[in-house]
Amino acid sequence: MVRKILIAIFAGSLISCGFYSLAGSIPPHINSIAIPLVENQTAEFGMAESVTDNLLASFTEENILRLADENVADSILRGSIIRVDDRAQTFTGNEVVTEYRLTIQLDLEWYDVKNDVALLHKNYSGWGAYGLSGDISSDGIDNDGDGVLDADDDDEFGEPRSYATRIAIEKIADEILNDIMTTW
Repeated sequence: MVRKILIAIFAGSLISCGFYSLAGSIPPHINSIAIPLVENQTAEFGMAESVTDNLLASFTEENILRLADENVADSILRGSIIRVDDRAQTFTGNEVVTEYRLTIQLDLEWYDVKNDVALLHKNYSGWGAYGLSGDISSDGIDNDGDGVLDADDDDEFGEPRSYATRIAIEKIADEILNDIMTTW
């Protein structure tokens, strides 16, 4: 008897989970999104292109909204890089910096064209860590904050500051996607 009840509860939970969709939480009239080049209010060369390219790639990969031009899109995602900050994070006993943390701050608005209203307006921040050794695959730093170091982390390679920039941008894009999919 107890076993039949547990099977019924389990089957019911499977069926109810089958109808759940994050994309279904977006307003039903919004099927497309435009992502114009973000503004860059910093002195960081190429940062606007990097952030925009990452957002476009993230939306393409997740496939929750069709990408479209601004003049035909149901919604527009506008952003502005308001700060890029490099700070010393870790020091040796002799006060020599061994790790820097690069943080990017982005002001973002997701705009509903049809209803002429902002659906989301928020500041986002992402970070990546790097050292000055020149080889992030053996610098002893968890550059992307995933708990895995160096040779054990298959995505830690490249120029240190560029990698930290990419990781910071990816963290921002992930948070934006999460907010858009779960806001409604």
